[in-house]
Amino acid sequence: MGFFSAVCTSTARLDGKTAVITGCNTGIGKVTAKDFFERGARVIMACRDTQKAAAAADDIKSSCQSTAKLGELVIEPLDLTSLQSVRNCANAILSKEPSIDLLVNNAGIMTCPEGTTKDGFETQFGTNHLGHFLFTMLLLPKIIQSDRSRIVTLSSLAHDRGTIDFDDLNFKTRPYNAGQAYSQSKLSNVLFSSELARRLKEANINNVTTYCLHPGIIRTELSRHLGSTYGFVASFLWSILSWAFKTPEQGAQTTIYCSVDEKCANESGLYYAECAVKTPSLAASDKEQAKRLWIESVKLVGLPKNFNPFKKT
Repeated sequence: MGFFSAVCTSTARLDGKTAVITGCNTGIGKVTAKDFFERGARVIMACRDTQKAAAAADDIKSSCQSTAKLGELVIEPLDLTSLQSVRNCANAILSKEPSIDLLVNNAGIMTCPEGTTKDGFETQFGTNHLGHFLFTMLLLPKIIQSDRSRIVTLSSLAHDRGTIDFDDLNFKTRPYNAGQAYSQSKLSNVLFSSELARRLKEANINNVTTYCLHPGIIRTELSRHLGSTYGFVASFLWSILSWAFKTPEQGAQTTIYCSVDEKCANESGLYYAECAVKTPSLAASDKEQAKRLWIESVKLVGLPKNFNPFKKT
């Protein structure tokens, strides 16, 4: 139910627009895909499990049978735990799509047990931040081609507890803590979005705006690791309290607002919650830390030093 949840009231259409959404076979990502589909967009559902994505697409289409002027739903495989998969997906989209008007970095994992991605990064940092960082960088030249485009990245209020340990980003030397790792990844999302906005402005690119947001506490599969990480008690308490959490429909509203609403069309690099600008943590406002994270991320994902995504293809 959610005690309070703002609603995006924009009736803006997305006819002729192409939107890419990561991890949208369930939860708020699926709700977002349905909303864009109803607005007439060609929606690229970039998901790890293509069978689940296909089932989600069929469900969305079935629920929209009485709606006119629908868009399209297209599925592309994307595993954010593998940089090669990220490159493959980006290349597939770039080769097929004449334009990209909207990118929603929605996929994410939370408080999972200690582990690494296929490239050896701490799982949450590698998935929530580095995977999306590379994906965005590879798609950015095509995104810049659009008359007006937006890049929306989902973070969390948990970023407020986050710190970036540049000496040990992947918990190689410090004891692993699932909550700290999640907060670091979510802080990275906010820093990435603000630094991307700064670099776009520096490159005199005025047709691309960026947004980062906290969707709220939602009843989704994101909490599936709580039991294995923190034990039965934590999982039980979460289930008991979940009646007060937002539904996926409520949780998707700020994503949809940042993606389509006219009121924020000229804003960029800001942080949102409940369909409004909010002040992020002090660490998330640290411009020098944002610059350093960008530089480190370029190295970690293997982009060349002279890589310049701020140009049209």
